[in-house]
Amino acid sequence: MRKLFFTSLLLLIPTLICAAEIPFWQRPTVCKLDTTTCYPSIYGAGYESGMWDTSAKCWGLKLICPEALTTEERYPVPMEKNDISKGKNISSDFDTNVLNNDCFGVRKTSSDGSKAYIDGQIVNVWCMGVLPQTPDAEVANGEIISASKQPSCKELADYGYAAVLNKNCYGKYYDMSKYLIQCNEDDLMPERIIILNGAMDYSSKGDFPVDKQEATSLFNKMYEVSKAQHEKYFE
Repeated sequence: MRKLFFTSLLLLIPTLICAAEIPFWQRPTVCKLDTTTCYPSIYGAGYESGMWDTSAKCWGLKLICPEALTTEERYPVPMEKNDISKGKNISSDFDTNVLNNDCFGVRKTSSDGSKAYIDGQIVNVWCMGVLPQTPDAEVANGEIISASKQPSCKELADYGYAAVLNKNCYGKYYDMSKYLIQCNEDDLMPERIIILNGAMDYSSKGDFPVDKQEATSLFNKMYEVSKAQHEKYFE
């Protein structure tokens, strides 16, 4: 009997050694995480892996960025999946599926980044330094301000700017010695942008030079008009 007992122990020792080398979550005697309710990975930026999600019954809470929350927070807040899916204390202006450095929550924008959401409304993203008012927030391509505080055409024109798309933000500068930005009451978009030598004017819906060839063509037209005016003056 004693011999049989020692033989059983000898057979068991290799099994215990092998089991010790296998991570506990991969051992067949331990229940694995349910990937339908748990995050595929809770290790890395954006997660608090040591916290238990009571609603999803999983380890790992998602860290939501403070700016994406409607509560006043200074640091990322770990939240359960159920609360995140319900949008609890989360601003609808933010996408909490996108990682933002060490937490989740990036302001929603258009595909080219020229529009962004603020207070539930989509507004222009203004190029840096264009807004005459203090902006409410900054995004990747510039600054934004709430829909109720958008600048008028005249407010922009006073500084030589027009609400024209400038690559991936709004606010194109026009040298006031060469252009006149003509506004219509308090409209945001200019009614016309006039080249002061009279060669040509553009409506706000017209086309602007987008490359060297178009700019050269415009310059040639301006030159011909100027030349004709000069010859007429000295007739």
